[in-house]
Amino acid sequence: MPHGADARPLSIKTPMNRPIDIFERLRRGETVAFDDPESARLREASFVTRKLLLQLNQSGDAEQIRALLSRIIGSEIDKSSALFPPFHVNYGKHTRIGKNVFINFDCVFLDLGGITIDDGVFIAPKVSLLTEGHPLSPENRHSLTVGPIHLKRNAWIGANATITQGVTIGENAVVAAGAVVVTDVTDNTVVGGVPAKVIKTL
Repeated sequence: MPHGADARPLSIKTPMNRPIDIFERLRRGETVAFDDPESARLREASFVTRKLLLQLNQSGDAEQIRALLSRIIGSEIDKSSALFPPFHVNYGKHTRIGKNVFINFDCVFLDLGGITIDDGVFIAPKVSLLTEGHPLSPENRHSLTVGPIHLKRNAWIGANATITQGVTIGENAVVAAGAVVVTDVTDNTVVGGVPAKVIKTL
């Protein structure tokens, strides 16, 4: 669970005695205040990613798209996986994509909390994977919280579905079109609705 809305930057250091940056602090569950001294780094990183996305979203070449996506996420995309632009991601370096993954048109990833997409996952058009959020209280709402999203092997995410922070979608599970998923989905189940509930077992 994220720390409380009043949490302040941690003084944690790595084994090499190097201070942990804002990206790692978020991944560790810290709530980052809007006036955090490092908050500008989030915007800067997003604009670097945006430049690569402009190239990716104007390309019609599968190899070039794969190469640009590999640069965005910082690891090589297997040739068995494919992405159809346009695609939108705010950071990219916290996304991992397995083999035989298909990501359809117009998907949105907010990945500061970490997105893991296992082998064989299908993602339909206009799916949103949102690892980021804000505290409910108005006085702290500009602070940022994150929680990882994990799509396990052979999961299928239907068109216009939204997966929220901290959610795991189980192996072979299906998320129906238009669903909003706020809790984990177990293996071999179909969920749908707002909020998503189990429809049947496969």
